[in-house]
Amino acid sequence: MPGLDTARLWPWLAERVPELDPDRTVVRQIAGGRSNLTFELADGDTAFVLRRPPLGLTQATAHDMDREHRVLTALAHSPVPVPAPVAFCDDDAVLGAPFYVMAKVRGEVYRTNSDLAGIPVTTRPRIAHELVDTLADLHSVRYRDVGLADLGRPTGYLDRQLRRWARQSAELGATTLPGLDELARGLARLRPESAPTVLVHGDYRLDNVLVDDAGIAAVLDWELATLGDPLADLGTFCMYWDGFAGLGLDVPCSPGALPGWPGRDELVARYARRRGVSADRLDWYVAFGYYRIAVILEGVHRRHENGMTIGGGFDGTGAAVPMLIGRGLTALGR
Repeated sequence: MPGLDTARLWPWLAERVPELDPDRTVVRQIAGGRSNLTFELADGDTAFVLRRPPLGLTQATAHDMDREHRVLTALAHSPVPVPAPVAFCDDDAVLGAPFYVMAKVRGEVYRTNSDLAGIPVTTRPRIAHELVDTLADLHSVRYRDVGLADLGRPTGYLDRQLRRWARQSAELGATTLPGLDELARGLARLRPESAPTVLVHGDYRLDNVLVDDAGIAAVLDWELATLGDPLADLGTFCMYWDGFAGLGLDVPCSPGALPGWPGRDELVARYARRRGVSADRLDWYVAFGYYRIAVILEGVHRRHENGMTIGGGFDGTGAAVPMLIGRGLTALGR
């Protein structure tokens, strides 16, 4: 399987995950992700999940497996539900890139609008409320107390983010995309003062959590986690909640654009009450979310064109990027 050389992996696993029986273990790729690659390793009795970076050229500051593993370890006993981390490997000789293994958590990932159709209408508000409550709980974690004081710098987050995505855009050669440079300049010109620093997820949305009958079972995909502005997380969450409708993409879903789901304003108000904070200037953060995801998806599109993606779901990614840029400009204009 591309990205997973089992002949090299099994000796490493035997020392660190002895519960797995290599003779009975079945490996499958978990579909849906367009960035890092995720695989399930299951032998019928136990199951684990392995995460590694995508194939081919990756951005220098993206796809940081050590960061993901470290955040999972720090949050293992916090109010934020996460999969239990098991082991981390920084030896490229094993799989050609760093990776980590975590316990498999049972639950459903709702990636597409079709997936959402199976959720009872009476259950939809509860899932939405628990989703935004979990984000508020994450932002309330005392990051120093859980050993993450050096995960990022406590000040200058928004400036660093704007520089980071401008740099990644330049590395991709995406600065020529119509409107992208205008959006970047507008974000820099109108940048607000950051809210007090918290631990942020960086890509928080419904299809990055596992949902079971009891609620949110686990928050996944911590590759962009850092110390930063909580409104950047909230703005990105809002952008995903209803801003991907009509783009022609299967993933991610846009619950807020569908019947039975609470609207963005209701969820923002709930978040603000739970944390006792204001959500002023949120449109800037929504616009920033569009800018960042446009750069990310352009990178995914380029990897797909070069044959460096595994699985389906990539068609239409490149065509969605200009529409995301346009929606970012609209949000910024508010």
